[in-house]
Amino acid sequence: MVEEANNKLLNADDGPACEQSAVDGVKYYTLEDIRLHNMSTDTWLIINDKVYDITSFLEEHPGGEEVLLEQAGSDATESFEDVGHSTDAREMLEQYYVGELHLDDRKKEKPKEANVTHPGESSAWSSWLISAVAAAAVGVAYRYFIFEHKSS
Repeated sequence: MVEEANNKLLNADDGPACEQSAVDGVKYYTLEDIRLHNMSTDTWLIINDKVYDITSFLEEHPGGEEVLLEQAGSDATESFEDVGHSTDAREMLEQYYVGELHLDDRKKEKPKEANVTHPGESSAWSSWLISAVAAAAVGVAYRYFIFEHKSS
C-alpha cells in the first residue's frame, strides 16, 4: 500500500520529470520542465530555487508583464533581487509557489574567498598612493628644471 502511494506521487500529472517528495509534499521540477512554461498563457519563474506559476499575476505586475515574460521559463533570481522588491512583494510571491527546482539543476555556490593580504603584498589604496606621490614628485622636478633653464 505504501509503495503504491509512493508510485502515485512520483508519477504526478505535472510532467514526466516532476517528482514529489513523499516526506514533505514538495514537488521538484527540472529546468527542462520549467522551460516549457514560457508563454503569456503559462508563465513559470525560478526565484531562489523555488518555482512559481505567475500566469495570473502578469497583468497585475507594477513593472508590466513584459519584464516577467522576458524571464518566463527560466531563473529570474538575479533580476528579482536587482530590482529590490519589497517585503510585501516577497510575501505575495508565495501564493504562486508550485514547487522547487530539482536538486540536480541547482547552481552550486562557490565558496567565497576571504580577503587575505599576504606579507609582501600591498593593498590597492597603498599602491595608488605611491603612484600619486611619485607622479607629484616628477611634476615638481619637471617644473624645477624648466624654471632653472629659463633663468640661465
